[in-house]
Amino acid sequence: MATPNLINTIKGSLLENFFPAGWDLEKIDRCCSGKPEEATQRQPWWNKRFLPVPCETVQEFDAKMGHEIAQTIRRTREAGKKLALILPVGPMGMYAWTVYFLKEWGIDCKHVNGFNMDEWADANGNSTPPSEVGSFQGAMEEAFYGPLGKLTVPKNQRFFATKKLLPQYPERIAALKKEGANLAVVFGIGRVCHIAFWEPHFAAEFGSVKEWKAQTHRIGAKLHPLTIEQNAITSFKSRTTLVPCYANTIGPGLFLQADWIIGGCDGVLSRGMQWQGMSFWMTLRYGTDPWVPSTFMPTLPGRLFFVNELRGPLVAECN
Repeated sequence: MATPNLINTIKGSLLENFFPAGWDLEKIDRCCSGKPEEATQRQPWWNKRFLPVPCETVQEFDAKMGHEIAQTIRRTREAGKKLALILPVGPMGMYAWTVYFLKEWGIDCKHVNGFNMDEWADANGNSTPPSEVGSFQGAMEEAFYGPLGKLTVPKNQRFFATKKLLPQYPERIAALKKEGANLAVVFGIGRVCHIAFWEPHFAAEFGSVKEWKAQTHRIGAKLHPLTIEQNAITSFKSRTTLVPCYANTIGPGLFLQADWIIGGCDGVLSRGMQWQGMSFWMTLRYGTDPWVPSTFMPTLPGRLFFVNELRGPLVAECN
């Protein structure tokens, strides 16, 4: 007899109303059941200039993704254009390489306007102070802006997702694009396929995909339990009680404006364990759906760097 799985045992279980209501679990299972080489087979809805880039190790992933960010900064600098750069805190390992390449090439970032895509907050949008451990602003200053030294982004061109500054992002980015600036969005993909902290359950609030796509940001966004647990694993040494339940975040009205995307999936752990394989496969194979926000990213030009282990096969294995 086959081992019972979630799909045929979920009715009446504690998980029955746990996953986002718009998720088609059978479709998700089909997405994740392919052979490893099928994960990156081109789909009809992908942008012609969207490319998944495999990496054998996390170290290779960090270097290649960092190089792509640095190249984007370099290209716009050499073209005499401004760059609006939306940045994540997670993944993070690529920033050391971005700094390395920019310093090696002697490329300064005076043309860059940096926008942090999200920040921990309470229900009212009061964000974590930059001096506190875990602050995304503090993390960016330490990993990227600070190490660049004299080549860094000017302080008045660094924007963080506070209650005051986040609502200014749409106007600021629109003004930069009007001046001819490019918009590049760097991102990771969450366990529930969020981009930034734009969660799947927000889809229930909108009557159409068009309305959903128009949302530029949210203050005090309510996070999904799987997002909280993902961050407990990746950022808080498993200590769930330290993870905030809310965040300030950009929305699809900003990240879907990108002229170029630089995505990353590095969610492998050890002894064959991982947390990001399902999210990776869903992003590439599910088809665009507001209940799965990351599925819209392949419709944009750019690159998605990923650790090859996420291809799977995603099958049961005792570790």
